[in-house]
Amino acid sequence: MTDAVSNDFGGLAAVVTGGASGIGRATAELLASRGATVAALDLNPDQVADPLIGIRCDVTDDASVRAAVAEAAERFGRLDIVINNAGIGAQGDVAANDDAQWQQVLDVNVIGMARVSRAALPWLRQSPSAAIVNTCSIAAWAGLPQRALYSASKGAVYGLTLAMAADHVREGIRVNAVAPGTVDTPWVGRLLDAAPDPAAERAALQARQPSGRLVSADEVAHAICYLASPLSGSTAGTVLAVDGGMYGLRLRPPS
Repeated sequence: MTDAVSNDFGGLAAVVTGGASGIGRATAELLASRGATVAALDLNPDQVADPLIGIRCDVTDDASVRAAVAEAAERFGRLDIVINNAGIGAQGDVAANDDAQWQQVLDVNVIGMARVSRAALPWLRQSPSAAIVNTCSIAAWAGLPQRALYSASKGAVYGLTLAMAADHVREGIRVNAVAPGTVDTPWVGRLLDAAPDPAAERAALQARQPSGRLVSADEVAHAICYLASPLSGSTAGTVLAVDGGMYGLRLRPPS
């Protein structure tokens, strides 16, 4: 890594929602290693260790969001980067989830991003290097079985990202998203553990991606940091697939 990239976030301040585990934690730690001061906004801030700062935040509660964003911005004296990563999953076809589950997932995965972004806008408008990166999913554009509710939420994140990018690019705020494939996170691990045959389910998920393996949280973190970096100042309104080739490749079955 060149010196320019190794310190590309020097002097900048970031918040990462869902920053205590999985993709969020990997992203927060990478941002910090590249010079940023970082607050991990999470329901479990006690799981956050130095050099990160843990701040409790419930993205479904506007007052909690505004307080957490304000605490981070006031502690750092600025806010330049927002990583909207907090999210929850859901399984089943369109009939599998009741109204309360639909409302919960959309509240966290979509409206939560809107709450955090709007709370951060006053500070981002003052930054010379403002960026928002949303965690989307290949479920936004690939028809995955038994993921109706989750896919609907991530499709909304895709559209929200492009709309936000259009609204704020002339204010100097770049908005982009990553769209991971199946990532080897604690949440996916719990899903696999609950399957009748965890080994077979993992093998099926690995085979679904042309690379033949699950995506790592670190790989997604590097993609997020690319989109957030001041070195990517001309990248806006982009949804970057990090999926082992699942989006664009159509390989023949192995012989």
